[in-house]
Amino acid sequence: MRSEAQISTHMPASCSETQRVIDAEAALRAADAAVRHARQLGVRVNVAVVDAAGVLASFVRMPGAPLHSIDIAIDKAYTAASFGLPTGAWTEALASHSEAVRAGLVLRPRFVAFGGGLPIEERGARIGGIGVSGGSESQDEAIASAGLEALGLAP
Repeated sequence: MRSEAQISTHMPASCSETQRVIDAEAALRAADAAVRHARQLGVRVNVAVVDAAGVLASFVRMPGAPLHSIDIAIDKAYTAASFGLPTGAWTEALASHSEAVRAGLVLRPRFVAFGGGLPIEERGARIGGIGVSGGSESQDEAIASAGLEALGLAP
């Protein structure tokens, strides 16, 4: 048992840290630009933007977009924000890991390992993620990229 003399009395000035996150206006701009690009491609999609903690910041469902794609778009954004890796990069990223990691990670709830989710980074800090679902993988990726381009944060 430690005596009181052994217990440090040093208290940190703060026990918290400031985390930068995407703001509402930027989240809406990204989603709007993504929808405009989807229209140009002739596809109907769902677009989700999450903050750095994976909390939904904006969401748009184009009329006629697949209903199952609602959760997929949100989960793509969540996966991209949580790992800082485009969702389409996971096949290659997992190749260097053990079979247990490859099999286990893809079974995690909300984890998406196919294209359409991109991290949102500003000045070296991850501030969120954008996810698109409803088109092909390449269309979803291009639409998500259009959202980042509207913010001046192209991948």
